[in-house]
Amino acid sequence: MSAHARGRRVSAPAIAARKGKEPIVALTSYHAHTARLADAHVDLLLVGDSVGMVLYGHGSTLPVTLEMMIVHGKVVAAATEHALVVVDMPFGSYEESPAQAFRNAARIMKETGCGAVKLEGGARMAETIAFLTARGIPVMAHVGLTPQSVNALGGFFVQGRKQEHWAAIEADAAAVAGAGAFCVVVEALAEPLAARITESCPIPTIGIGASAACDGQILVMEDMLGLNPAPPKFVKTYAALGQAIEGAIETYAEEVRHRAFPGPEHVYGMKKE
Repeated sequence: MSAHARGRRVSAPAIAARKGKEPIVALTSYHAHTARLADAHVDLLLVGDSVGMVLYGHGSTLPVTLEMMIVHGKVVAAATEHALVVVDMPFGSYEESPAQAFRNAARIMKETGCGAVKLEGGARMAETIAFLTARGIPVMAHVGLTPQSVNALGGFFVQGRKQEHWAAIEADAAAVAGAGAFCVVVEALAEPLAARITESCPIPTIGIGASAACDGQILVMEDMLGLNPAPPKFVKTYAALGQAIEGAIETYAEEVRHRAFPGPEHVYGMKKE
């Protein structure tokens, strides 16, 4: 198990400089406990709008609000010292215009202390990305499967299975790189397409359900820890915490029901008189 030495926090330019070098390790995080545990081992923590599905039980990311992202972003940024903290811009907070995007991105950065924001969309968002980066806001882009567009896409599907669809997705990656994004998430792409984009794109690609050839990888932490009973097919689970937690709760419940719960003399080391 490797851990980073404590010191200066990872910056967006430092992530950009990793193109083609040591793979970038990224995870999502929404609360202080997991952020502290992950901080020494990852380069980037994404406070994703997936919080709406993971913690709030929504069926998609669409109900997530700007206020929710700020609350969780503030917690993760305060709990960490090393990793670059990136906060997702939720649906409806940036699509209207570059000016709207700047107002909301500036609020996120001011109120959370994060180091960058993330937004979804390729060529259509290039103008907005350029507007933000020109005004001092680092932007992590996101192409391929974009969950905020789930209704337009018709569901969560692998993108680029047919080669005739590759050109548009490649153009999206090129557009966000040209607009100044420091890295780009490529989600649910056919492996040959993800590898091709990684080779041609001048900024790091962070894969999720895409090629191992990407410049880095990101997973939803609860998925890889085994807390999601039905994770995406591409997720490798590294622990079975869901089962462990359920087992612990069951043991606790049985102890309470059978009046076997430890008393204060055991819990606090108190001696009986």
